[in-house]
Amino acid sequence: MKESYEIAQPLLAWYRQNARDLPWRHTQDPYAIWVSEIMLQQTRVAAVLGYYARFLTALPTVADLAAMDEDKLMKLWQGLGYYSRARNLQKAAQTVMADHGGQFPQSVEGLKALAGIGDYTAGAIGSAAFGLQTAAVDGNVLRVVSRLLDCHHDITLPATKKEFTAWIEEQLPPAGDDMRQFNQAVMELGATLCGPNAAPQCAGCPLQGQCLAHSRGTAEKLPVKAPKKPRRKEERTVFVLTCNGKVLLRKRPATGLLAKLWEFPNVEGHMDETAVAQQLQSWGITPVQWQKRLTATHIFTHVEWDMVGYCVEVADVDALPKSWVWADGALHDHAVPSAFGRFVETL
Repeated sequence: MKESYEIAQPLLAWYRQNARDLPWRHTQDPYAIWVSEIMLQQTRVAAVLGYYARFLTALPTVADLAAMDEDKLMKLWQGLGYYSRARNLQKAAQTVMADHGGQFPQSVEGLKALAGIGDYTAGAIGSAAFGLQTAAVDGNVLRVVSRLLDCHHDITLPATKKEFTAWIEEQLPPAGDDMRQFNQAVMELGATLCGPNAAPQCAGCPLQGQCLAHSRGTAEKLPVKAPKKPRRKEERTVFVLTCNGKVLLRKRPATGLLAKLWEFPNVEGHMDETAVAQQLQSWGITPVQWQKRLTATHIFTHVEWDMVGYCVEVADVDALPKSWVWADGALHDHAVPSAFGRFVETL
């Protein structure tokens, strides 16, 4: 890439004056930094803050995370979504304990060998925790670089990310304290003044004078991204079945969407009351009182659930399938994903 600027010093000076006060920016503990980076994947900062504090209170060390019961870990993560992140956290923690004596690897390649850690996360942890001279390129960074260089390449393509990463690597300060903040500074700029889904706030940008898109008037057209494929839509009927203050749950399969989480029994398609009664009969369940009919929609990354739900008081069931349980109505011990949040509210 032909254009090459020195962005580190003006960017770091701006960051030190304007950075948001976030708890993971006050530590060099690789465990705490790692937890924050995993939580922040595809999740807003505001949504993460409370979870981050609760998680570190419950699991203050990597040893605590490695030893945590999986169902309890899922309950701690409940509502944050993308539950595979929590499972990868635990798998990586167990590797750190078993193979590294409880100490995080202090190299990018060593970090990338842990479950759930790719190029970006390894760069973010390596630079913030250990001061390693390495780039951390996420969506915010891709946006900033595309505007600085007035580059109209599709940022969803691996070749564009590789090109932008090489450019950022030319801008890195030496390993050490500046490097600890550099990647955070680029991401902060991309999350605030040069943020997504809004016009860039060029007037306050420390890199305005070096930004080709600003000087050429193209900033609002960037970055270029290929349109997303439309989500697949699925209709489902959800059964909220209660008995003596308890609610019937079943565990989802070990693979696929929402793997190994607890859910209300549900089936494909929209059912009327007659079909619901037949479905209950097929499960060996007898309705006592029909209480409520609800509708809800939940959007995942690639699929959208259009749900109709029936709240029914039922007679006790003598025998349940192995993956079904009667849970307390407050769901203290069972992680039910937010896809079923509308139905949880009825409890």
